Amino acid sequence: MYRSSKILIACGLVSAMALAGCSSVEPNGPVPREYLTGTTLDRNQIQVAKRTAYLEVKLNVLDKHLRLEEKARIRAFVDDYISRGHGPLIMSLPKNHGNEELAVKAVAEAREIAWSAGVEYEEIRGSAYDANGSDSAPIVMAFTAYDAVAPDCPQKSMIDFADATSNNDMQTLGCTVRTNMAAMIADPADLLGQRPLDEGDLARRTAQLALYREGQPTAAQRGESESGAVASAVN
Repeated sequence: MYRSSKILIACGLVSAMALAGCSSVEPNGPVPREYLTGTTLDRNQIQVAKRTAYLEVKLNVLDKHLRLEEKARIRAFVDDYISRGHGPLIMSLPKNHGNEELAVKAVAEAREIAWSAGVEYEEIRGSAYDANGSDSAPIVMAFTAYDAVAPDCPQKSMIDFADATSNNDMQTLGCTVRTNMAAMIADPADLLGQRPLDEGDLARRTAQLALYREGQPTAAQRGESESGAVASAVN
Protein backbone atom coordinates (compact mmCIF):
# COMPACT_ATOMS: atom_id res chain seq x y z
CA MET A 1 0.00 0.00 0.00
CA TYR A 2 2.85 2.37 0.94
CA ARG A 3 4.70 1.54 -2.27
CA SER A 4 1.57 2.16 -4.39
CA SER A 5 1.14 5.60 -2.81
CA LYS A 6 4.75 6.48 -3.62
CA ILE A 7 4.21 5.43 -7.23
CA LEU A 8 1.06 7.59 -7.52
CA ILE A 9 2.84 10.61 -6.03
CA ALA A 10 5.78 10.16 -8.41
CA CYS A 11 3.45 9.91 -11.40
CA GLY A 12 1.69 13.06 -10.28
CA LEU A 13 4.96 14.96 -10.02
CA VAL A 14 6.04 13.79 -13.46
CA SER A 15 2.69 14.88 -14.95
CA ALA A 16 2.92 18.31 -13.31
CA MET A 17 6.46 18.78 -14.61
CA ALA A 18 5.37 17.76 -18.08
CA LEU A 19 2.50 20.26 -18.04
CA ALA A 20 4.75 23.03 -16.79
CA GLY A 21 7.21 22.26 -19.53
CA CYS A 22 4.47 22.37 -22.15
CA SER A 23 3.27 25.78 -20.94
CA SER A 24 6.69 27.35 -21.39
CA VAL A 25 7.48 25.82 -24.77
CA GLU A 26 6.92 28.02 -27.81
CA PRO A 27 4.04 26.71 -29.97
CA ASN A 28 5.15 25.09 -33.15
CA GLY A 29 3.58 23.16 -35.97
CA PRO A 30 0.25 24.15 -37.57
CA VAL A 31 -1.18 25.93 -34.49
CA PRO A 32 -0.65 29.74 -34.66
CA ARG A 33 0.03 31.55 -31.39
CA GLU A 34 -3.13 33.70 -31.67
CA TYR A 35 -5.27 30.53 -31.66
CA LEU A 36 -4.22 29.79 -28.09
CA THR A 37 -5.95 32.87 -26.61
CA GLY A 38 -9.32 34.51 -27.18
CA THR A 39 -12.00 33.48 -29.63
CA THR A 40 -12.51 33.69 -33.37
CA LEU A 41 -14.40 36.96 -33.09
CA ASP A 42 -11.63 38.41 -30.90
CA ARG A 43 -9.30 37.99 -33.85
CA ASN A 44 -11.63 39.98 -36.12
CA GLN A 45 -12.61 42.99 -34.05
CA ILE A 46 -14.36 46.09 -35.32
CA GLN A 47 -12.33 49.25 -34.91
CA VAL A 48 -13.81 52.71 -34.27
CA ALA A 49 -12.50 55.80 -36.07
CA LYS A 50 -13.28 59.34 -34.91
CA ARG A 51 -13.83 62.01 -37.54
CA THR A 52 -15.33 65.46 -38.05
CA ALA A 53 -18.41 65.69 -40.27
CA TYR A 54 -18.77 69.12 -41.84
CA LEU A 55 -20.98 71.00 -44.27
CA GLU A 56 -20.24 74.17 -46.22
CA VAL A 57 -23.41 76.23 -46.68
CA LYS A 58 -23.07 78.35 -49.78
CA LEU A 59 -23.98 82.04 -49.63
CA ASN A 60 -24.82 84.11 -52.68
CA VAL A 61 -23.81 87.73 -52.18
CA LEU A 62 -26.86 88.90 -54.13
CA ASP A 63 -29.36 87.08 -51.88
CA LYS A 64 -31.03 88.22 -48.68
CA HIS A 65 -31.79 84.76 -47.32
CA LEU A 66 -30.60 81.21 -47.65
CA ARG A 67 -31.65 79.46 -50.82
CA LEU A 68 -34.05 76.52 -50.60
CA GLU A 69 -31.45 73.97 -51.69
CA GLU A 70 -29.08 75.14 -48.94
CA LYS A 71 -31.86 74.88 -46.36
CA ALA A 72 -32.49 71.30 -47.51
CA ARG A 73 -28.79 70.47 -47.12
CA ILE A 74 -28.81 71.93 -43.60
CA ARG A 75 -31.85 69.84 -42.64
CA ALA A 76 -30.17 66.66 -43.89
CA PHE A 77 -26.98 67.53 -42.02
CA VAL A 78 -28.90 68.23 -38.80
CA ASP A 79 -30.76 64.91 -39.13
CA ASP A 80 -27.40 63.18 -39.42
CA TYR A 81 -26.20 65.01 -36.30
CA ILE A 82 -29.27 63.90 -34.35
CA SER A 83 -28.75 60.32 -35.52
CA ARG A 84 -25.04 59.88 -34.75
CA GLY A 85 -23.51 63.18 -33.74
CA HIS A 86 -21.56 63.70 -30.53
CA GLY A 87 -20.71 66.89 -28.75
CA PRO A 88 -21.97 70.29 -29.90
CA LEU A 89 -23.19 71.24 -33.36
CA ILE A 90 -20.76 73.90 -34.56
CA MET A 91 -21.88 76.79 -36.76
CA SER A 92 -19.01 78.97 -37.94
CA LEU A 93 -19.82 82.46 -39.25
CA PRO A 94 -17.60 83.95 -41.99
CA LYS A 95 -16.48 87.34 -40.66
CA ASN A 96 -15.72 90.13 -43.11
CA HIS A 97 -17.98 88.47 -45.66
CA GLY A 98 -18.87 90.32 -48.85
CA ASN A 99 -22.47 90.42 -47.55
CA GLU A 100 -22.28 90.59 -43.75
CA GLU A 101 -26.04 90.97 -43.35
CA LEU A 102 -26.71 87.80 -45.33
CA ALA A 103 -24.10 85.84 -43.35
CA VAL A 104 -25.67 86.79 -40.01
CA LYS A 105 -29.21 86.04 -41.25
CA ALA A 106 -28.08 82.71 -42.71
CA VAL A 107 -26.62 81.57 -39.39
CA ALA A 108 -29.85 82.53 -37.66
CA GLU A 109 -31.82 80.52 -40.22
CA ALA A 110 -29.53 77.52 -39.74
CA ARG A 111 -30.02 77.68 -35.97
CA GLU A 112 -33.77 77.84 -36.45
CA ILE A 113 -33.71 74.79 -38.73
CA ALA A 114 -31.69 72.86 -36.14
CA TRP A 115 -33.99 73.89 -33.29
CA SER A 116 -37.08 72.90 -35.30
CA ALA A 117 -35.55 69.46 -35.86
CA GLY A 118 -35.09 68.93 -32.11
CA VAL A 119 -31.60 70.30 -31.42
CA GLU A 120 -31.58 72.46 -28.30
CA TYR A 121 -29.92 75.87 -28.50
CA GLU A 122 -27.56 74.75 -25.74
CA GLU A 123 -26.23 72.05 -28.07
CA ILE A 124 -25.28 74.60 -30.74
CA ARG A 125 -21.91 76.34 -30.52
CA GLY A 126 -21.09 79.43 -32.52
CA SER A 127 -17.68 80.34 -33.89
CA ALA A 128 -16.24 82.56 -36.61
CA TYR A 129 -13.45 82.65 -39.15
CA ASP A 130 -12.04 85.44 -41.29
CA ALA A 131 -13.48 85.45 -44.82
CA ASN A 132 -11.14 88.27 -45.91
CA GLY A 133 -13.97 90.01 -47.73
CA SER A 134 -14.73 87.00 -49.95
CA ASP A 135 -18.19 86.90 -51.51
CA SER A 136 -18.14 83.10 -51.73
CA ALA A 137 -17.08 82.24 -48.17
CA PRO A 138 -19.56 79.69 -46.77
CA ILE A 139 -21.06 79.04 -43.35
CA VAL A 140 -19.30 75.96 -41.96
CA MET A 141 -21.26 73.46 -39.85
CA ALA A 142 -19.52 70.57 -38.11
CA PHE A 143 -19.88 67.88 -35.47
CA THR A 144 -17.95 64.87 -34.19
CA ALA A 145 -18.92 61.44 -35.52
CA TYR A 146 -17.57 57.90 -35.35
CA ASP A 147 -17.21 55.30 -38.10
CA ALA A 148 -17.06 51.53 -37.72
CA VAL A 149 -14.01 50.07 -39.45
CA ALA A 150 -14.54 46.48 -40.49
CA PRO A 151 -11.69 43.97 -40.24
CA ASP A 152 -9.63 43.26 -43.33
CA CYS A 153 -10.97 39.87 -44.35
CA PRO A 154 -8.68 37.71 -46.48
CA GLN A 155 -9.98 36.63 -49.84
CA LYS A 156 -11.60 33.20 -49.80
CA SER A 157 -9.56 32.32 -52.87
CA MET A 158 -6.41 32.67 -50.74
CA ILE A 159 -7.56 30.01 -48.26
CA ASP A 160 -6.93 26.33 -48.85
CA PHE A 161 -10.11 24.82 -47.43
CA ALA A 162 -8.82 21.32 -48.24
CA ASP A 163 -5.92 21.74 -45.83
CA ALA A 164 -6.77 19.53 -42.88
CA THR A 165 -3.33 19.66 -41.27
CA SER A 166 -4.91 20.78 -38.00
CA ASN A 167 -8.34 21.14 -36.53
CA ASN A 168 -8.04 24.92 -36.18
CA ASP A 169 -10.79 27.21 -37.38
CA MET A 170 -10.10 28.96 -40.65
CA GLN A 171 -8.55 32.43 -40.71
CA THR A 172 -11.69 33.73 -42.42
CA LEU A 173 -14.11 32.36 -39.83
CA GLY A 174 -16.00 35.18 -38.11
CA CYS A 175 -14.56 37.94 -40.28
CA THR A 176 -17.64 38.25 -42.49
CA VAL A 177 -19.85 38.35 -39.39
CA ARG A 178 -17.88 41.30 -38.05
CA THR A 179 -18.01 43.04 -41.44
CA ASN A 180 -21.79 42.74 -41.52
CA MET A 181 -22.04 44.02 -37.96
CA ALA A 182 -19.89 47.05 -38.80
CA ALA A 183 -22.27 47.92 -41.65
CA MET A 184 -25.38 47.60 -39.44
CA ILE A 185 -24.32 49.48 -36.30
CA ALA A 186 -26.31 52.71 -36.12
CA ASP A 187 -23.82 54.59 -33.96
CA PRO A 188 -20.32 53.09 -33.84
CA ALA A 189 -19.54 55.19 -30.77
CA ASP A 190 -21.59 52.66 -28.80
CA LEU A 191 -18.70 50.21 -29.31
CA LEU A 192 -16.63 52.46 -27.04
CA GLY A 193 -19.09 51.89 -24.21
CA GLN A 194 -19.47 55.57 -23.37
CA ARG A 195 -23.26 55.87 -23.59
CA PRO A 196 -25.07 54.86 -20.37
CA LEU A 197 -27.86 52.31 -20.61
CA ASP A 198 -31.42 53.32 -19.86
CA GLU A 199 -32.83 52.13 -16.57
CA GLY A 200 -34.88 48.93 -16.64
CA ASP A 201 -38.67 48.96 -16.32
CA LEU A 202 -39.12 47.62 -12.80
CA ALA A 203 -42.94 47.66 -12.99
CA ARG A 204 -42.95 45.66 -16.21
CA ARG A 205 -40.45 43.15 -14.84
CA THR A 206 -42.52 42.69 -11.67
CA ALA A 207 -45.69 42.12 -13.70
CA GLN A 208 -43.98 39.52 -15.90
CA LEU A 209 -42.61 37.72 -12.85
CA ALA A 210 -46.08 37.61 -11.29
CA LEU A 211 -47.53 36.05 -14.45
CA TYR A 212 -44.73 33.48 -14.51
CA ARG A 213 -45.35 32.48 -10.90
CA GLU A 214 -49.06 32.06 -11.64
CA GLY A 215 -48.32 29.86 -14.63
CA GLN A 216 -49.82 32.33 -17.09
CA PRO A 217 -48.38 33.30 -20.49
CA THR A 218 -45.85 36.13 -20.25
CA ALA A 219 -45.92 37.08 -23.94
CA ALA A 220 -47.76 40.22 -25.02
CA GLN A 221 -51.31 39.44 -26.14
CA ARG A 222 -52.31 40.14 -29.72
CA GLY A 223 -55.39 42.11 -30.59
CA GLU A 224 -58.06 41.07 -33.07
CA SER A 225 -56.40 43.12 -35.80
CA GLU A 226 -53.00 41.46 -35.23
CA SER A 227 -51.90 38.10 -36.50
CA GLY A 228 -48.70 36.17 -36.80
CA ALA A 229 -50.01 34.00 -39.62
CA VAL A 230 -48.21 34.03 -42.95
CA ALA A 231 -50.21 35.67 -45.71
CA SER A 232 -51.79 33.21 -48.14
CA ALA A 233 -50.29 35.20 -51.03
CA VAL A 234 -46.90 33.62 -50.45
CA ASN A 235 -48.22 30.04 -50.35
